[in-house]
Amino acid sequence: MEKISVLIADDHKLIRETWSFILNNDPRFTVVAECGDSEQAVEMAKNKKPQIVLMDINMLPISGFEATEKIRKVSPASRIIGISMHSQPAYAKKMLQIGARGYVTKNSSKEEMINAIMEVHGGNKYICDEIKNNISELVLEENKDVPNVNALTEREIQIINLIKEGQSSKEIATSLNISLKTVEVHRHNILKKLKLKNSASLVNFINNVATSM
Repeated sequence: MEKISVLIADDHKLIRETWSFILNNDPRFTVVAECGDSEQAVEMAKNKKPQIVLMDINMLPISGFEATEKIRKVSPASRIIGISMHSQPAYAKKMLQIGARGYVTKNSSKEEMINAIMEVHGGNKYICDEIKNNISELVLEENKDVPNVNALTEREIQIINLIKEGQSSKEIATSLNISLKTVEVHRHNILKKLKLKNSASLVNFINNVATSM
């Protein structure tokens, strides 16, 4: 199996070395280059043509945003994942708008970063859970006067959060110590209040908001 080639661009040496160590010790990846200079990152991308670029958005002498735009021109096949300490959805939105395929904050776990690389390499977009949760809060805030959102009960919000975590109805029943039938009734009411057609629409709600950016 051919390894996924990765370029790491981050101005913190410890972060670069840590991710190089982690990825190089995983048989699925090989780090072909790393640097702490954004213009050097563009040159490396041009020469190495990595499949994945992990791009810190706070870079010098040009920003990670500018470097991303340049890499898209010199190595269009490279798929870029924005990396940042910033968890504001606006940063993720800007990165995706200029051609990045993913966005992960530095609060994300090793497992989430690897998942992001695999998803983006597979042709998908990826937004980390921290950004998704922040988007969810913003959406609810923006729609606080909409009756169908405002009508959700505390229990229904609990169930939405558990569904978002990937729990099945049976698992939710166990988590909340209620019957499976009660969970199904709540799910039906949630769909009705949010005017969604099915459970898949509910599960994908946050993802759809994120990827529509």
